[in-house]
Amino acid sequence: MEFSLLGPVAVTTAAGELPLGPAKRRSVLALLLLRPNTTVPLEQLIDSLWEDEPPAHARTVVQGHVSRLRATLAEGGAEAYGVELATHGSAYLLRLPEELIDAHRFGELVSLARPEVAPADAVPLLREALGLWRGPALTGTVTSPPFAAATHALDERRLTAVEALARAHSALNEHEQAASVLYNAAVQHPLREGLIAALMRALFRTGRQSDALDWYHRTRRLLSEELGVDPGARLRGAYEEILRAEEAGPSAGAAAADPTVGASDTPADGARMPGQRDTGATGRPDAPVSRETGAAEPGADGGAGAGGAPTGPPRLLPRPPARFLGREAAMSRLTAALTEEDGADGDSPLAVVTGPAGVGKTACAVQWAHQHSAEYPDGQLFADLRGFGEGDATEPAAVLRFFLTALGTPEHAVPTSATAASALYRSLVADRRLLVVLDNAHSSAQVRPLLPGGPGCATIVTSRSRLDGLVATDCARPVGLQVFGVSEGVALLGAMLGAERVDEDPEAARELVELCDGLPLALRAAVAQLTARPRWRLARLASALRDERRRLSLLSAEDTGIASALRMSVARLSADDARLLSALATSADGQLNASAAAALAGSDLERTQDGLARLAEMHLVDEAATDVYTISTLTQLFARDGNSEADGTEAGD
Repeated sequence: MEFSLLGPVAVTTAAGELPLGPAKRRSVLALLLLRPNTTVPLEQLIDSLWEDEPPAHARTVVQGHVSRLRATLAEGGAEAYGVELATHGSAYLLRLPEELIDAHRFGELVSLARPEVAPADAVPLLREALGLWRGPALTGTVTSPPFAAATHALDERRLTAVEALARAHSALNEHEQAASVLYNAAVQHPLREGLIAALMRALFRTGRQSDALDWYHRTRRLLSEELGVDPGARLRGAYEEILRAEEAGPSAGAAAADPTVGASDTPADGARMPGQRDTGATGRPDAPVSRETGAAEPGADGGAGAGGAPTGPPRLLPRPPARFLGREAAMSRLTAALTEEDGADGDSPLAVVTGPAGVGKTACAVQWAHQHSAEYPDGQLFADLRGFGEGDATEPAAVLRFFLTALGTPEHAVPTSATAASALYRSLVADRRLLVVLDNAHSSAQVRPLLPGGPGCATIVTSRSRLDGLVATDCARPVGLQVFGVSEGVALLGAMLGAERVDEDPEAARELVELCDGLPLALRAAVAQLTARPRWRLARLASALRDERRRLSLLSAEDTGIASALRMSVARLSADDARLLSALATSADGQLNASAAAALAGSDLERTQDGLARLAEMHLVDEAATDVYTISTLTQLFARDGNSEADGTEAGD
């Protein structure tokens, strides 16, 4: 029988893991394991299990958990291992051999290791000790302050062992291994200055001076941003040693490689500044950006970087859009927004491509990204945020995990906190030239954690919403897309169908563009219909599309179509705004003012004006002039009866 605290709280026997039940029951066991063979008062258990005022029946709850734990341990054969959960008045005692607890074995192994005296013996002992960890300590327990303090104490012991293992490797002149050991810990604790200083020295000893200095500058920036302080003595000392060694040449580098340098945690030149600390209490990881040191094994060949993907910069863009044409004005505005002012004020340039469903926002962003990819040699990132897709929008934490692993961060080193992951992400890319494309965003709040820092990065966001919040707080440059005019739409038909087929019926081609409201998505769906029916003339499809009852279904192709796209937009509306849109659909010519809209909706003017503003922000209506709103024909059809039509007949004729 083995008891685990260094990761998920668990009890394992030869037959497998015992079912411990809910978090509070695991927490009771963890508290007893943290104080083995010692009585733990019931009141202390209650105080630890409830962060706020405990309920009136708290004693009964704890007693019930203890009773179930006692039964579970008995079913696992606890008696044979000398394990007993006993009651002593209003206290409990978990009697057991302490070597059954992984935290106890960890401490014993660490205490046996003497990295400075016997480094060759210390390495296997410390590696075995660290191998007992299976994740963050006390996983699965409640989040009250006592458990947070216990978790922090255990993690401090782990970091001490990591630093000791690195010193042992350094004493054996195994500086590559020392850097590898320190890297993952430094990623997770970017404000622990002693740890960063040790990593800097290890990197320098392997010949990666630039990586070592990268770590210093990133940590200095984090200390300034998070705590408002400058680096302390240990970090400055490591930085100055490396600079002096570089100036003096190889002989000084050998002196700087002394494994005893930086082993002490005692500042050498004065007290720390008020409020400054070593531990990463914010949980914000950091990493160097050089691609000379690998994330898992610094010094491994192949161009892997401490923060870069092992096989080179990430190239995550989708393939370029097929038959992309036009959009010269929009592409020029994107170029101006993202490159002409690049670095002018130290900000990372940001452009927001907006427009109605099906207007080609993603195609425009991806096309620009491919055309300018050479300007971003450190990679291109892409994520579909699913702001207007089936199901829930993508959580920023999921995108950050995807981006960080693409940038070379080991999966186990990616923080679980979205805030910490965002900080690591910004730090990793701060000095890179990187392009980020965030497609199909739902809101400004969804986007902000994914924005890189530093003037060398650029970001394109696409959304059906205007995302005015990004304009207000992040200086985003809006790039609005309009529907195609007749000539552009006909050109798209010709590019996809062949000029001969369009030239034989130019009037029908123009009518198709009008029936599709000039939306590229609708035109591409029409092309799919014509491609599947090579004997059809354009006039035949135009004739079919004149039937408003069939138009939305004909402008669909499998999972792609204007009805599906509009459905995703409408699904994000409030019930009031959806009713307003349905009322607007009854307008005879699709153009009306707020007063007319209020009359159609049977609502008061002020509420209708607010609703119209929200619909305009979502590009479901267009504010053509002051108090003049228009709704496209396809949106009218969908809002009027498109839901039932599309659901039943999207496959088309």
